Amino acid sequence: VQLQASGGGLVQAGGSLRLSCAASGGTFSSLGMGWFRQPPGKEREFVSSLTWTGGATHYADSVKGRFTISRDNAKNTVYLQMNDLKNEDTAVYYCAAREWTSIATANTVRYWGQGTLVTVSS
Repeated sequence: VQLQASGGGLVQAGGSLRLSCAASGGTFSSLGMGWFRQPPGKEREFVSSLTWTGGATHYADSVKGRFTISRDNAKNTVYLQMNDLKNEDTAVYYCAAREWTSIATANTVRYWGQGTLVTVSS
């Protein structure tokens, strides 16, 4: 499975961005999908995940109420809608996946995308 993330960029605090992650080479409907991020100088951290059915979502406390994860199985794509962005959301965002697994930690990830940079300015 290959994952291609896109949609990062520079945005002012309070603004919005939507990240996309297109999957290929596998059966998308079997993939639990997730997003992680790595702020400058820090460890990679969990942001959000979505089960292969789309029936359950999980969010880090730091993004609850601001970020929304969703999937479109017809397009083999998962999205991360990010609203009310804050300076501390600045990071490289990575798409992640694994078959038949609800992603919760980096250890549960089998496939990683290449990362897309989100920079939030004051």
